[in-house]
Amino acid sequence: MNKVVANADEAIQDIRDGAVLMLGGFGLCGIPENCITALVKKGVKDLTCISNNAGVDDFGLGLLLKTRQIRKMMSSYVGENAEFERQLLAGELEVDLIPQGTLATRIQMAGMGIPAFFTPAGYGTEIAEGKEVRVFDGKPHLMELALHADYAIVKAWKGDTLGNLVFRKTTRNFSTSMARAGQITIAEVEELVQPGELEPDQIHVPGIYVRRIFKGGNYEKRIERRTVKI
Repeated sequence: MNKVVANADEAIQDIRDGAVLMLGGFGLCGIPENCITALVKKGVKDLTCISNNAGVDDFGLGLLLKTRQIRKMMSSYVGENAEFERQLLAGELEVDLIPQGTLATRIQMAGMGIPAFFTPAGYGTEIAEGKEVRVFDGKPHLMELALHADYAIVKAWKGDTLGNLVFRKTTRNFSTSMARAGQITIAEVEELVQPGELEPDQIHVPGIYVRRIFKGGNYEKRIERRTVKI
């Protein structure tokens, strides 16, 4: 199977209105910038986006929020995006806030083929509403369902034409789990190499999980908050 596509536009060309997307990144680190830009240009709407956070107003998922293409956000942190806050308070955006560990595990479970798990996180809060509760060792636990997506979109440091991916340091974040949880996984990479050029022991996501891959460009690699003096 030829997994290499020319660019982000080709990679996301079959994403339709109402799709469920997982997008890698943590804060502004490891954002699939090229694919998000292509989604904005394509104008696809009513998206459900699963991501650790909602970007900032002019970068990352903030671009899709600005153009009102996202119907629902499933995230653990959304505090850096004023437009997100505005849409939420105005009732224009459906939001499912999920504890970060729970979010990560729900994605991991999908990749592992496990339908649900129990966690004490969120018990006794609004998060617990409507969820099954069981007691283990005298402590209540919530049943959380695995999270699946129509498409998982990630950004890696290096990849080969077979779809094997290598992430650099913290850019790994949620992306390695998301790549295993999407029905179709799309990867944009800074460097695209031939099979055999990646050290096998350094591969973080095997190519079997990746359907499409392309070499991206013009990455901003923003720093969320630069601290030069304490």
